[in-house]
Amino acid sequence: MRLSTITNWAYGATVALTLVSGATMLLASSVEEQERAAVTQRATFDQLTATLEEDVYRLSEQARSFVVTGNPSHLIAYRRERDGLRSVEERVRHLKDAGASYSELQALRQGIHWADALIEEQEAALKAAQSGDAQSARAILFGDEYGREMDRVAAQIARFQYMLDQRTDQAVARATESARLWRTMSEIMLAATALLFLCVLYFVLKQRILRPVVRLSDVVTRLAAQDYDAIPPEMAHVDEIGDMAQAIRIFREIGLERQRLERERAIDHRMRDLLSRLTQRLQGCDDTADLVGVVRRFVPEITPDFPGKLYIYDARRNAMAQACEWLDPTHSVTEFAPSACWALRRGQTHRPVGDMVDIPCEHLNAQGGVQTICIPLTAQGESIGLLYFEEPAGASATHLERSGTYLEMLAENIGLALSNLRLRDVLRDMAMVDPLTGLPNRRQFDLLFSRLAQEADRNATPLSCLMIDIDHFKQFNDNHGHDAGDAILRAVGALLNDSLREEGHAFRLGGEEFVVLMPGFSLDRSLARAEQIQKQLQDLRVDHGGTALGPVTASFGLSAFPDHGRADRLLKTADAALLRAKAQGRDRVLVAAMRDAA
Repeated sequence: MRLSTITNWAYGATVALTLVSGATMLLASSVEEQERAAVTQRATFDQLTATLEEDVYRLSEQARSFVVTGNPSHLIAYRRERDGLRSVEERVRHLKDAGASYSELQALRQGIHWADALIEEQEAALKAAQSGDAQSARAILFGDEYGREMDRVAAQIARFQYMLDQRTDQAVARATESARLWRTMSEIMLAATALLFLCVLYFVLKQRILRPVVRLSDVVTRLAAQDYDAIPPEMAHVDEIGDMAQAIRIFREIGLERQRLERERAIDHRMRDLLSRLTQRLQGCDDTADLVGVVRRFVPEITPDFPGKLYIYDARRNAMAQACEWLDPTHSVTEFAPSACWALRRGQTHRPVGDMVDIPCEHLNAQGGVQTICIPLTAQGESIGLLYFEEPAGASATHLERSGTYLEMLAENIGLALSNLRLRDVLRDMAMVDPLTGLPNRRQFDLLFSRLAQEADRNATPLSCLMIDIDHFKQFNDNHGHDAGDAILRAVGALLNDSLREEGHAFRLGGEEFVVLMPGFSLDRSLARAEQIQKQLQDLRVDHGGTALGPVTASFGLSAFPDHGRADRLLKTADAALLRAKAQGRDRVLVAAMRDAA
């Protein structure tokens, strides 16, 4: 049974007993007439004085509100309340007709006097506020003097009420004495009513309310302290207490959900901060090695439960090569062809999950279905890399979905940084590579020669410099056109690049001049290499437009450190030897003499 039903039954029984006691009180009505009259008169006075006090405070509140907010509606309300106050004062002046004594009326008139003083101050404050002097208006209405005047009004009204209470109490006492006998019997009936009511209260209050409330209070206290581990007790009551317990359970669920959202918000803030710092670091990378270092450092922080790898496309091998890994991934090989990954084939994330029918990537070495994520890194529609992740076992769908967003953002930032590095490398190559032959140009030669010369001087290691000039190159241009000359230059550049076998560096200085730097080559060894290159040039045949161009010969000037002096003067020394080779009939290799080094 609900508490409201039990309470209604109790009230019903109480009312019945009260009616019985009321019958006995009717017998005393004749002697209580005087008491009722006094009480009625007191109620009339209370109503009038209470209305006066309320209107005084209400009028003050409207004036203060207008001064603070400047809202004209408060001023209108103030005028209306002020007029109403005056009508109340007019009625109070006729309290004498209702039986108020002279001393009581004097006390009330003093209160009205102070109320009128308040109105004058309110009017002064309103005028100041309307004229724009809000500071003066606030000083009047919120000052200490104003507060003391309001206290005086309240004190005079309280004095009036006290005098009424004294007179009313005397009248009631006289009437009570005469009605004591009948009231005694009425009190007996009321005692029986109270006994019944207390019995009901004991059952309802203690058994149905107090005990469950005590059990719930601890839970409520812990929940108020945001301790959502507190579990509300299960209440079988189909009443208001049961409703309260259900409300507490709902409150706990809401609190748990709020905590979850706050944790997610904190995680999201941290992840976005990490992504921001990752982006800043990626923007500062000078090469791929820097990028790999940044990825290896930041990705495990952003995806702490997603092992994975970064693959970068190697154009020379047409393969995705592993650049780094984190958190020990186990299912993907270190290198594979781009066609082995469905993400690279489709140009979008490949994520075969759950019971969905899909095809795993061929670069996985696991047997059976594994939960993986492949995110391609693209630039201008071209695949330049791949982010590979392995999903944690037992992760919820919500966690995977939220993490998927971070993974996509991660891939976007890394892909953009890798694309920028690729573009930077292309621009650098364009600035450092001869576009015709594909060999490094004079700018790159100067940088490398300076470094190699310093290393040779510092470490006392050999360094050779071979200058090459194609003989009678102008005849190729004059007889066959500049396209033919370009074909000769490309062929010579390819020959030099192939002949070195990564044991030296070939450069095109300009025109038909080439230079070869051979670090670690002694004079004898570099001379043998120069003669080898000379023989290969003599055997070189170049076809252009169906016409054989050739034969191609060249003049060579060779210098070596330490045989020919300082390392940083090897180029000038080799150039002097080259000039002598051309003067002696071309198509020959001349080793620099000591006079060339002067």
